[in-house]
Amino acid sequence: MGKVISIANQKGGVGKTTTAINLAASLAAIEHPTLVIDLDPQSNTTSGIGIDPKSVTNSIYEVMVGGVELKDCIRNTDMPFLDIVPAHINLVGAEIEMIERHKREHILSQAVGEARDRYDFVIIDCPPSLGLLTINALTASDSVLIPVQCEYFALEGLGQLLNTIKIVRQHLNTGLQIEGVALTMYDVRTRLSSQVAEEVKRYFGDKVFNSVIARNVRLAESPSFGKPVLLYDSLSTGSQNYLALAREIIIRNRDMFSHSPVFAEKSEN
Repeated sequence: MGKVISIANQKGGVGKTTTAINLAASLAAIEHPTLVIDLDPQSNTTSGIGIDPKSVTNSIYEVMVGGVELKDCIRNTDMPFLDIVPAHINLVGAEIEMIERHKREHILSQAVGEARDRYDFVIIDCPPSLGLLTINALTASDSVLIPVQCEYFALEGLGQLLNTIKIVRQHLNTGLQIEGVALTMYDVRTRLSSQVAEEVKRYFGDKVFNSVIARNVRLAESPSFGKPVLLYDSLSTGSQNYLALAREIIIRNRDMFSHSPVFAEKSEN
């Protein structure tokens, strides 16, 4: 039974989509079958993984609104062990179309069920908002990974996100946990980054991952080539940072997969 992790932060520009793409790719590189679901109408995860959103016919929109099965929207990528459910611009209007649906908060949860049997990890890239799409992602997930950028106002708005997680846990998904907080856009040359990192650690404690995502030119360039940074430059700092984050997540979840000797073997590599 695989684990579903949402990447969420309603504040834009924090490295959410970059984390979704490159964490999923890193988990796949360690040979854990991974599915990434692009739930952001901007479709940046879709294009950043090498698929033109305009060419997509079956997307997460059809799952959320049209009743299409998730398995009929899954596409392979250039990486073994990594698949994607792409997004399309039509997703912009999905929340309005979903508003009259029965159990509208559970649409994605019901769709994702079978994917848990096929993948070790399902990574959901949420939109930069706390609307119905994000509520669906949180309801469908086992946990939430929160990217926080090492810049001014890093903690701005996080109280609202944490309150939303609390409400979802109380009313829709009692098992929802915080997977962890990932520090992104860390600049080793500035005192500000270290100050922000200390502030985030005071706020979240041991929920903050040890692996830090540094500012990296290759990491910034890779989406324009439609590739995770691992395929664009496997030796770059960005690649190594996300591989370290993936390994940390695998270690944190070892107990969940203790029944699987295959998973245990991969986790040690």
